[in-house]
Amino acid sequence: MCTLEQRSNLFILTLTGNDDEHRLSPTLIAAILSALRQVKSVATSGSVLITNSQGRFFSNGLDLPWALAAGCRVKALSRLSQMVESLRFVVAELVSLPIPTISVVQGHAAAAGFVLALSHDYMLMREDRGVLYMSEIDLGGCLPDYFTVLFRAKIGSGLARRDILLRGQKVKGREAVEMGIVDGVWGCEQSLRVAAMELAERLGSRKWDGEVYQKMRKGLYPKLCIVVGAVEGRILPAKL
Repeated sequence: MCTLEQRSNLFILTLTGNDDEHRLSPTLIAAILSALRQVKSVATSGSVLITNSQGRFFSNGLDLPWALAAGCRVKALSRLSQMVESLRFVVAELVSLPIPTISVVQGHAAAAGFVLALSHDYMLMREDRGVLYMSEIDLGGCLPDYFTVLFRAKIGSGLARRDILLRGQKVKGREAVEMGIVDGVWGCEQSLRVAAMELAERLGSRKWDGEVYQKMRKGLYPKLCIVVGAVEGRILPAKL
C-alpha cells in the first residue's frame, strides 16, 4: 500500500512494505491516485511532492500475478487492461499537479514502475541498487500508447530509448545519468533521501505560481497530455 505524509510544504508519498515489490495492483493504483488528488486539493505555492518506497523495489510494475490468477487468457488480458488504463489516470494526475514532483528510485523500477518514476519532474536514483528496466520486449507484450509517448517526452536520446525499449537494457545508476534519464545518483539510501529532501526544499523555496507551473509542464509535454487525458476541459473520473 502507500502512505502520504506532509512535512510543512513537502508531501511525501511512500510505497510501503520492506518485503514488497510494490506491484501496481488495482488497489495500489487507486491508493496512489487518491493520494495525488489529496495533494492537489491542498497544495500551495512552495509545495513539492516526493515519491519514494521502502525495501529493494521502487515498483516491479503491474501486478501480473493478479492478472494471471484470473484463470484464463481472456480474463487475464481484461485485468491487465484494467491496470493499464487505471495507471493512465495516475500519469495524468502527475502531469497535472501544480507543484514540482520528485521520484526517488532506491531499488528496481521495472515496466510500469519505471513509468511511474519517469512521470515525475525529477528522478533521483541509488547508484548501487537502482535498476531501470522495461521488460515488455522480453515478455512479448506491446507497450501502451502513453508509455511510448512518455518515453519520447522524457528521454531525449533516440539511442537511449532504443536500448531501453527494444533491447530491454537494464540501466543502472551511472548509465541512467549518462543516458539523460535521471538527475543524479547517490551511493546509499540515506544520502539519496537527504538529496531528495534538499532538492525539494530548494524547489519549494522558489514558491512558483501553481497554475503557471502546471501550464508550463503541460506545454512541455502536449502529446503526453493528450494521450493520458490531461487536457483543458477533460475531466478525469473521481474514482476508478
